[in-house]
Amino acid sequence: MTTTSPQGRTELLRPDRGPVRVLVVDDEAPLAELLSMALRYEGWDVRSAGDGAGAVRTARDFRPDVVVLDVMLPDMDGLAVLGRLRRELSDVPVLFLTARDSVEDRIAGLTAGGDDYVTKPFSLEEVVARLRGLIRRSGTVAVRGESTLVVGDLVLDEDSHEVCRGDDSIHLTATEFELLRFLMRNPRRVLSKAQILDRVWNYDFGGQANVVELYVSYLRKKIDAGRTPMIHTRRGAGYLIKPGE
Repeated sequence: MTTTSPQGRTELLRPDRGPVRVLVVDDEAPLAELLSMALRYEGWDVRSAGDGAGAVRTARDFRPDVVVLDVMLPDMDGLAVLGRLRRELSDVPVLFLTARDSVEDRIAGLTAGGDDYVTKPFSLEEVVARLRGLIRRSGTVAVRGESTLVVGDLVLDEDSHEVCRGDDSIHLTATEFELLRFLMRNPRRVLSKAQILDRVWNYDFGGQANVVELYVSYLRKKIDAGRTPMIHTRRGAGYLIKPGE
């Protein structure tokens, strides 16, 4: 197995401009380390676990953007691990690794919620390429050197202040733009009214937190009207944005 040079490739980043986070779960330590090295060569932040319980604990703390999951683990089946991961991170893409190559096993893995499937032995180039595809399709990556934030089909250009969803251009006021930018820099993260007030308005409204509700309603009319909703309310907690499903 050989690693793939990232030269000439577009570098994928989290919307906050941090490195993509990958969790590798495999009880074969040499294989897990080799795979982790290849992913770190891509510039990604990698954590690993050797069993299902460790995978769930690590995912809870690490909050990965994508998971590489071996089907055969010492303490539980990979499909059971996937179920637990989905309860912690409902949208995280999962790439299965397995020595099984039957059609039934592939269907079982994908039906259980896996996003892709690679059989052993595999090339590191193939795994990296498939992970890049999963990360892009998840809709929560940015590209180094560009001023764009991307969540699903929603794109915000921080330099030109242009916003579009799909093929539709969306006009926002300055405050609406700042609110959307803050949400898009923190996809799938619940942001409280206090956090939004502090970041977007830069001071405490002294009980006028309903201004956040007002501007969120403005954004929804422009971003979500007639489309699958992306801006969501978590009652008693705050607001978040995630790709439309």
